[in-house]
Amino acid sequence: MNNNCIFCKIIGNEISSVSLYEDDDFKVIMDISPAVKGHAVLIPKKHIANIFEMDENTASKIFVVAAKVAKAMQEELKCDGLNILQNNGEAAGQTVFHLHMHLIPRYLNDTVRITWAHDSYKTGEAEVIAAAINKRIK
Repeated sequence: MNNNCIFCKIIGNEISSVSLYEDDDFKVIMDISPAVKGHAVLIPKKHIANIFEMDENTASKIFVVAAKVAKAMQEELKCDGLNILQNNGEAAGQTVFHLHMHLIPRYLNDTVRITWAHDSYKTGEAEVIAAAINKRIK
């Protein structure tokens, strides 16, 4: 636990939240500033700053919980789709430095926009970058 972390305080019940799921490793709460009604945040109970610090045990479980909650959301909310959004580091838009995953129900013609400007690779550039990254995968 990190005493300065809002998500650690929520997990420790120092700050109230509307919880929709909890187990030994994770808590899922309703987002206080939702992109759309039903928007939830999946939080590991262990303080992990971001994906770069995430251990394999947490990694192996987080999508099991995400899928379980997403299926329940789709069934209950009748959403047409769902975004899973997880930012790592300030440059990527992370504002709370405790790993978390947004589960955002989506509806045809809703007002939520998650976009970026498209880039491209020069001939052979993708292969060079892929090979360089691959050498570092442990």
